[in-house]
Amino acid sequence: MITYIRNNHADIVADLLQHLWLAFIPIVLGALLALPLGYLAVRWRRLYQPIINVGGVVYSIPSLALFAVIPAILATGILSPVNVVVGLTLYTLALLTRTVADGLISVQGQTTMAAQAMGYRPLRQLLGVELPMAVPVLFAGLRVATVANISLVSVGALVGAGGLGNLFTGGFQLGFTEPIIIGIVLSMLLAALADTGLVVLQRALTPWARAGGRA
Repeated sequence: MITYIRNNHADIVADLLQHLWLAFIPIVLGALLALPLGYLAVRWRRLYQPIINVGGVVYSIPSLALFAVIPAILATGILSPVNVVVGLTLYTLALLTRTVADGLISVQGQTTMAAQAMGYRPLRQLLGVELPMAVPVLFAGLRVATVANISLVSVGALVGAGGLGNLFTGGFQLGFTEPIIIGIVLSMLLAALADTGLVVLQRALTPWARAGGRA
């Protein structure tokens, strides 16, 4: 194992770096797109079910099939990393749109009524009251999407861009267990570190929750 790492450390680092940006760019893009969609689903309730249903259909599409179809739609190369980024962005959007909508719905009631009574306009109420109060629900969905993306990136190795998934395919093709084990360990560590980072960020964004816990 040590010998394999020493001889192939450059390739392992390159695969890890590719895995990072293939996983996290879609999370950022998906989250940014999910915020307005989730808000629309709450503001106009008749849109809630159609938006959620479309998201459910998108999320049910097998990842390999989605990665294979995207080049035909976007006219990208079959082996382009863009296919993986777009596919994972769609998955993230589908998952987080419902999370955003449900998070905003969870804070409706006395909290929003009080904000309206204090003269908050809709945008200020959203940014200053609703989103901060919905942080626990939003981060629960974000943690699921992050771990799922880190896992799904490896599937991209079958279409030419899979980050640590390249270690899996290379190991299977050559009959070596070392790259497979390294890929599994690094994927698990990456998922654990990302999840822990989100937990820490959530705690930093919700100081009132810590104060309530101490009380």
